Amino acid sequence: MLREFSNHRTGSQLLLTEQQSTLTHKGYGPGKDLLLTILWNKGTDREIVIDGVTHIFPHNTILPLVGANTFEITPAADIIAWQFNREFYCVVDHDKEVSCVGFIFYGAKGHLFIELDEKNNAKLQALAQVFADEYDEENEIKEEMLRMLLKRLIILVTRLGKQQYLATDIDQSEEGIIRDFNLLLEQNFRKLHQVQDYADLLHKSPKTLSNVFNKYNSKSPVQVIKERIVLEAKRLLFYTDKTAKEIGYELGFEEPATFSRFFKNATKTSPSAFKKMATTF
Repeated sequence: MLREFSNHRTGSQLLLTEQQSTLTHKGYGPGKDLLLTILWNKGTDREIVIDGVTHIFPHNTILPLVGANTFEITPAADIIAWQFNREFYCVVDHDKEVSCVGFIFYGAKGHLFIELDEKNNAKLQALAQVFADEYDEENEIKEEMLRMLLKRLIILVTRLGKQQYLATDIDQSEEGIIRDFNLLLEQNFRKLHQVQDYADLLHKSPKTLSNVFNKYNSKSPVQVIKERIVLEAKRLLFYTDKTAKEIGYELGFEEPATFSRFFKNATKTSPSAFKKMATTF
């Protein structure tokens, strides 16, 4: 079942999906949008493929994903998915309200599988029911009610995630650096490829960035930048008809050969070979 709210005047969109045999998010193609996603696995442990990598999605856990992530879950009958775009609720603009941008969506911890205890499971069950009921209402405050419920969901997930994944002595200023780096990367990875670029925007030294990431993340800033570019290249090769040359230009590479070397060094496969493989998938 798919429940959808959209406001054609503002472009805002909120989807609530449940009881589907398969759940996927590709993010490209006609009518597609890059949606932030919160998934809840109410059933048994199952596999979820995120950006081509298979993970175990444990029973009764929450998983937040960003718009850049593709995913597929089969079977998905026990999965509830909330998906929304920036126009419906901008986590950047409301970060001070929900304290989530630097953590559950753009933090340094990778994919967060957030466990629910009995108490919070009951809270989420009740919240999901209120969501469903509100979708059936037709009144002038429907959008604002759904937005308020989404905010409650984000706050609940953030609170639980921080309890399970963050040390109690975490430095808030360093967490802010990681948040701002990841947000700037999402906005600029197509044209800015060097750590120095982001260090300049953050008014920090590259060494400071490396030290912060080393403390909270096993990946360096260089690795994070590289992986974001590669992920977008794979998505464009897989889901669009663009040539490797066009994709290279789109991702900030002036010469096709430079992009080809970058992609092959990262994936051990040339862009053309990856695209050929994708078309036969």
